Amino acid sequence: MDPASGDQPLYNEDKTIIVTVNGEIYNYKAMMDHIKVAHPNKKFATNSDCEVISHLYEMHGEQVASMLDGFFAFVILDTRTNTFYAARDPIGVTCLYIGWGKDGSVWLSSEMKCLKDDCARFQQFPPGHYYSSKTNSFTRYYNPRHYLNFEAEPKVYPNNPYSPVELRHAFEAAVEKRMMSDVPFGVLLSGGLDSSLVAAVANRKIKREGSIWGKLHSFCVGLQGSPDLAAGRQVAEFLGTDHHEFHFTVQEGIDAISEVIYHVETFDTTTIRASTPMFLMSRKIKALGVKMVLSGEGSDEIFGGYLYFHKAPSREEFQDETVRKIQDLYKYDCLRANKSTMAWGVEARVPFLDRHFMEMAMAIDPSEKMIDKANGRMEKYIVRKAFDTPEDPYLPSEVLWRQKEQFSDGVGYNWIDGLKAHAEEMVSDEQMRNAHHRYPENTPRTKESYWYRTIFESHFPQRAAMETVPGGPSVACSTATAALWDAAWAGKEDPSGRAVVGVHDDAYEKKSA
Repeated sequence: MDPASGDQPLYNEDKTIIVTVNGEIYNYKAMMDHIKVAHPNKKFATNSDCEVISHLYEMHGEQVASMLDGFFAFVILDTRTNTFYAARDPIGVTCLYIGWGKDGSVWLSSEMKCLKDDCARFQQFPPGHYYSSKTNSFTRYYNPRHYLNFEAEPKVYPNNPYSPVELRHAFEAAVEKRMMSDVPFGVLLSGGLDSSLVAAVANRKIKREGSIWGKLHSFCVGLQGSPDLAAGRQVAEFLGTDHHEFHFTVQEGIDAISEVIYHVETFDTTTIRASTPMFLMSRKIKALGVKMVLSGEGSDEIFGGYLYFHKAPSREEFQDETVRKIQDLYKYDCLRANKSTMAWGVEARVPFLDRHFMEMAMAIDPSEKMIDKANGRMEKYIVRKAFDTPEDPYLPSEVLWRQKEQFSDGVGYNWIDGLKAHAEEMVSDEQMRNAHHRYPENTPRTKESYWYRTIFESHFPQRAAMETVPGGPSVACSTATAALWDAAWAGKEDPSGRAVVGVHDDAYEKKSA
């Protein structure tokens, strides 16, 4: 907020506390009121939502991060004590890295590339933590009930009843909160359930209250004839948004891979597959003058929306996997959404990862989220049901009940097939046989992952860089633990949703049959 006067760094009133920050604080007005109650004569130098950080630190010290509702990464220099304090938002929507120089110095940056040549060691800054130079250590400040229950011995599982109205209202509040903006904005609309619900809620608010930016702009990207383009167009027509459709070819995507890996800073296969079309789209969005977009990340982790959740053996396993997925979001979808858009100066906001909404949704009995196709309960059933209001529909019924497509699949099945075919040409059988010698840690399992690894290594040759990237077997974006749910998956790991044979309508084996 307030791009005109919110230049950084930001200060407290006597300028003894200095803040540099990336992010958005949604409860800044409530925090300003809190500050003024304690200090009625306190003067704010800007209208920036982030200025409250300096004043809250002055009042509450290291509790400041836990008081903020938003997504953020910030560093505070306290000149009174010559100490510093750094913090990252609860889920890791905003990227942050920390490194240590050979001289004992501590470095912090939004990108790994800024640290790789100057630090002896560096890593991702853990989300939901702060770091204090007073103790030279991290402290986890974000401790929601679903984390504590997961870590308990024995584990504890939630049993709150499911309320469609409560879920719907909480999500509407999460979307509307993120429409706070002093710059032109839009919504990423793939035509899948999650992005379509974000678009529907945002569009209703604009129609109800108006907007200085006019009609809601929506954006979709895909290969010609892709599932997402058709579904996105259908939703845009239903909502009446100002819709922008971008096309790319497999070759254009392949040509961008090295640049994508440089910006997104990973060699994870599914992240690169999905980041590339998002990266190409963000460039065109920025050219239209749009600087912020709402996006649908996080729903699949909270509600078990990935197709492999069809195989969850129990409510307990289902809940455990959702917690693991949420805790790992900063390594995957949050990293993709942040970096592939910010590479072009576009900011992505993710309503499903709203703190209040997420904690309410994670307290619902997991048996309500489990998938039972025989009884008509498909993935994310309780989200779909919450917005199934025929008397005043949010979305067309066929979109509301459309099968899950991972973004890298939905932009066009030929995209992933084209990447695999190109990797076959780039990586020899002999290279794959010796992959464990060249890459003894986090060894590539496919020629595609081997190709990405070599490109990553050319940009980031440091061992510490390799260690920031997760590994292990995965089926349709599962964790390594959930990849053991079905013995038929052994040796057939692939992050595409089409790897879940018997669930996806266009599964690999079904296609080849």
